Formats: sequence, C-alpha cells, structure tokens
Amino acid sequence: MEDGNRVLEIGTGTGYSTGLMCHRLGDELVTSMEVDPEVSGRAGTALGACGYFPELVVGDGLAGQKDSAPYDRVIATCGVMELPHTWLEQTKPGGIVLATLCGWLYSSALARLTVDADSVARGRLLGGQVSFMLARPQLPPALGILPDLESGEERAARIGTDVLDDWTARFVAQLAVPRTQRLSLSGSDGTEHVLIDVEAGAWAALAQHGKEWTVRQGGPVRLWDAVEDHLLRWRADGAPALDRFEVLVTPEAQRINWPKV
Repeated sequence: MEDGNRVLEIGTGTGYSTGLMCHRLGDELVTSMEVDPEVSGRAGTALGACGYFPELVVGDGLAGQKDSAPYDRVIATCGVMELPHTWLEQTKPGGIVLATLCGWLYSSALARLTVDADSVARGRLLGGQVSFMLARPQLPPALGILPDLESGEERAARIGTDVLDDWTARFVAQLAVPRTQRLSLSGSDGTEHVLIDVEAGAWAALAQHGKEWTVRQGGPVRLWDAVEDHLLRWRADGAPALDRFEVLVTPEAQRINWPKV
C-alpha cells in the first residue's frame, strides 16, 4: 500500500486487518464489507475502542461497494471461486486486487492482479498455501442422496486419488472440476474415494487394488477424465509451482494457466 490509497476490504471479520489498514492509511480511506451484521458490529466496537472509524458496510462483499469507489486496492479476506468482475469495475486503472482463489476441493492460492482501463485484470498466483473461508454465496451445496456408485462405466485409472493429498496437484485438479466435492466411504471391500458435482449430476468413484486404481464414472461428464487430463498435462509441462501460474480475469471469464518449466 502507498500513502493516499483508497482500499476496499472484503470480509471485516474481527476487524484486525481493518485496523492495520486504518493505522497505515487513515480510516477515512478504508471501506470494509461484512455479510454478517453481528460480526460487523463487534468489529466496529473493537475498532472504535482503538480510535479507528472506517466505513463499515453490511452486505454482499461480492458486489463490492460502488458508492465509495474507485479504489486503489481491493483486498479480500475470504476465498472466491471466481473473482467478481464488480471488484475490477470498482478498481482504478493500475490498481491492485489481492484475493484468494479456490474451489470445492479446498486447495487455494493468493492472487495479485493489476487492473487495466478496460477492467481486465492480469497477474500471478503468489503460492504459500494461503487459505480463507469461502465467501458464503460460493459455498458448496449439500450432497444430498448419493448416486448409485455401483453403476457407471469402469476402467483402470491412470492416476489415483492419493495425488489429491498434494496441495498443488489438488489445485490443478480443481481447475478441471472446480464445482466438485470429495469424500471417502469405508466399506467391507476397503475405502472408496468419491468425487461429486451435485449441480452437474456427475460423479466418479475410485478404489485402490494393490498398486492399481480403478474408477467408475457416471453422469453427463466424466469428472476423473478431466482431472487426469489436467494433471498429466501439468506434469508433462514440468509440474510448475503455483507461484508460476498466471491469472487473467475478463468480463467474460477467469483463466488460470501455467507455463512449461
């Protein structure tokens, strides 16, 4: 941050980071949004006790706060699956958005993006396994009744779900299936590792047999096919670390790519 910067914080929380920004910039330059009115109220009380009185707004942080825009910095202390374009529209050209990008497999990375005059943002991931709670409107749906995991098409898997224990590999898999959730089911025949996209009605169930894995898949898309394709391409490109990944956010889409090493 630089002197005179106007900042929008998404997610007031306890008000700790809000207070730091007030101390650095002056509370007249700080706007902080919180979806929970009780949380916002407690933060306001704590900040006031420290002599800070920034603009505290109760509302959907994904919509930003247009009334106080434009901002030099937008800083999100919640995770988002897709960066809301409203944040870019409310950021000055040359301004910076700092936000954690994640998905429902719960791997995430901090992104630092610079916004241009067309409200298009470009930048890179910073790595470091940064994690925040997802913004409430982007929380995953309830799983509901599980599909018949004995049905579907079965084949030998090229990769087993143990690869998802690695943070970076899980982030890569998540790029392929961002709205997929993961769970494990224990039975008499061992543990079945399940991926489900509730909205798409798609699923994949993997089981390990010695050193080999099999996968059964059902629904309109083949989730594990997409995961394998992404992971094998990433490995073929040298398995770059997250801090090499590049991010582009336009009004139409968000793209995250990695370079060849």
